[in-house]
Amino acid sequence: MSTVSKKVLREMITGGDLKTAGDLQSYLKELFKDTLQEMLEAEIESDLGYEKGDRKNKNTQNRRNGYSEKTVKSKFGEMEIEVPRDRNGEFEPVVVPKNKRDISGIEEKVISLYARGMSTRDIHDQIQDIYGIEISAEMVSKITDKVIPQVKEWQNRALEAIYPFVFMDAIHYKVREDGQIKSKAAYVVLGIAMDGMKDILGIWIGESESSKFWLGILNDLKNRGVNDVLIFSVDGLAGMKEAIQASFPKSEIQRCVIHQLRYSFKYVNYKDRKEFAKDFKEVYTAVNEKAGHEKLMELENKWGKKYPYAIKSWDANWDVLSPFFKFPSEVRKIMYTTNMIEGLHRQFRKVTKTKSIFPSDQALEKMLFLASQNIMKKWTLSHRNWDIVLNQLMIFFEDRLTAQAK
Repeated sequence: MSTVSKKVLREMITGGDLKTAGDLQSYLKELFKDTLQEMLEAEIESDLGYEKGDRKNKNTQNRRNGYSEKTVKSKFGEMEIEVPRDRNGEFEPVVVPKNKRDISGIEEKVISLYARGMSTRDIHDQIQDIYGIEISAEMVSKITDKVIPQVKEWQNRALEAIYPFVFMDAIHYKVREDGQIKSKAAYVVLGIAMDGMKDILGIWIGESESSKFWLGILNDLKNRGVNDVLIFSVDGLAGMKEAIQASFPKSEIQRCVIHQLRYSFKYVNYKDRKEFAKDFKEVYTAVNEKAGHEKLMELENKWGKKYPYAIKSWDANWDVLSPFFKFPSEVRKIMYTTNMIEGLHRQFRKVTKTKSIFPSDQALEKMLFLASQNIMKKWTLSHRNWDIVLNQLMIFFEDRLTAQAK
């Protein structure tokens, strides 16, 4: 329902001689300015307790003391207003607070656009088009810097005591540092909590991916309250198994089967890859570990002479490739691959695709944090069939889950 009657609107159109959308925009800008001015006048009248010129009802020694000119930024662009003053300097306007010159919500808009991956040039153009306000790349950076305390608070927040599943993987970016362009890794940890809800536990920026850095992250998770992780799903980084065992010795460690298959492809001729992948599917879809290992031996007989390194890597890493076999299908589907965190990385890439090089670690951290907040807002449902998954986990990890509940 319209908040303004048609009669009033038509009088406004006629009185304002409005013929185009531009006329309406200009009219609304002036109307907004006049309304803002009247709100300031009403505020000081309420504060002093009497209307301007009404000496009869004046019951205070304080009085008006002219005006201060102030340029403010609004959704209608920049405008000059006159802020009333009082002799005692006690008047604190609410509608346009002291030291505040932006009443448009532009800062929130800039942060929102930045979180969607827009370049500073695109943000400048959009703010200029919508509000008629110039905003430089430096100003965009200053505005987005306001989220830095939020980033630190989020990165240091307390976590759950136990996570059934934790996925760890890194995504790589180019960052300028000390006048050089360096490859940096954004270390991302994604967890599924006891209620089946996904949560990004943290994002750390560091040098190229290393197991030593991951060990530091795992200790950070412990310091933030994580006592136990039932199952880790990770990529094939050397030393990852040892890093996890040092921090969470009871945890199951599952190396991503899909990562392993892609690694094997490096040693397989392109024309053989389709058949090779089809054969290996029989390995990781086998009913149990024994059947899976038998299928691996069959593949070794078939492909071993032609592609020895492709098969050797499966044999050498079987202890971290095979843990999922001991679990029912609902749990297997979650743990045997890091596809869940790779899906998150795809969303990060959509947001960061306009940034070929980040000016600093902090700039990268800001953007990934803002993107994370937008992504997590959409995670409103627990994992599919979570009730079944949780019941199965309660059987396999009864002692640890029961102990944690006490």
